Amino acid sequence: MTQAKRKPGFYFALLATVLAVVVVLLGAYTRLTHAGLGCPDWPGCYGFIHVPSSEAQLAHAEMHFPETPVEAQKGWNEMIHRYFAGALGLLILGLAVHALVRRGRDGQPLKLPLLLLGVVIAQAAFGMWTVTLKLWPQVVTAHLLGGFTTLALLFLLSLRLSGALPALALPRSLRAMAAAALALVIGQIALGGWVSSNYAAVACIDLPTCHGEWWPAMDFANGFHLTQHIGPNYLGGQLDSDARTAIHVTHRLGALCVTLALLALGWQLWRNRLGALAGLLLAALAVQIGLGMSNVLFHLPLPVAVAHNGGGALLLLVLVLVNYRVRAVSTEAARHAAHRLDCPVAYPSQG
Repeated sequence: MTQAKRKPGFYFALLATVLAVVVVLLGAYTRLTHAGLGCPDWPGCYGFIHVPSSEAQLAHAEMHFPETPVEAQKGWNEMIHRYFAGALGLLILGLAVHALVRRGRDGQPLKLPLLLLGVVIAQAAFGMWTVTLKLWPQVVTAHLLGGFTTLALLFLLSLRLSGALPALALPRSLRAMAAAALALVIGQIALGGWVSSNYAAVACIDLPTCHGEWWPAMDFANGFHLTQHIGPNYLGGQLDSDARTAIHVTHRLGALCVTLALLALGWQLWRNRLGALAGLLLAALAVQIGLGMSNVLFHLPLPVAVAHNGGGALLLLVLVLVNYRVRAVSTEAARHAAHRLDCPVAYPSQG
């Protein structure tokens, strides 16, 4: 069987994927250091392309933004995140142009790079609204989901351009289980974003109970009031304790559901002779559970909280890899290809 070759643009897409990981982590760091409004305008900072520092620049900032005095550290946290996000946007634009130039040649993907370009444009808009709407939780959560979506799609593009990892003839039930697990992880990431944007991460500071109770007082109606009006400033959150507790406990219950689903998926992968993939999945799950518990027990230390965001990204990428590996291939077609190529289980991906 002839080994598939990498398609043009593979290393470009891989570089963009790595940069997307950095942007996700920087976004988490910016949010966790309360620097989301470190610059009160967009895309600059107090009207400059950097944080103002000279006397004249500081005077300009004070004149035009009197209600938001310059905090240099927070401003730089925000601007560094914007610089990296801008660089990522340019890389994705390059991938889209490359796909258009090479469309129809060598099975080069076209729709995926164009979709990525659309997502990154939407991300820029959400980044602007995050500032102009002063950290409105709905926008902050959507912005976080957009970042994870960008990362997942870039990784998928890298896989498609790699020419490696052929599709396998596997039971349809395993493909359905992998897709369901991916959906659960995406839902849990959205819940995590809602926890963060409403400052509910330390709403419960004990495990496995919350406030010493298995079912504490909770206000789900206000905790998940998704049509709430835009407030003046959501820095630090606007919800009371019971509403934040409801968000936190829901995230815990979601983590339990994800854990059970991924354990079942790992078992099925192992049964289908994909032990390495199962091991990678369960290792990523174990790391994420450990980081989540550490956030509660040690009261959200910054390095652990940022790593927890990274763990969510890692788990998402592993699920993208799993779904790519077991993607839909009819058993009949796989048998026919295996007979032609004298291979019992796999045939090259069509990219």
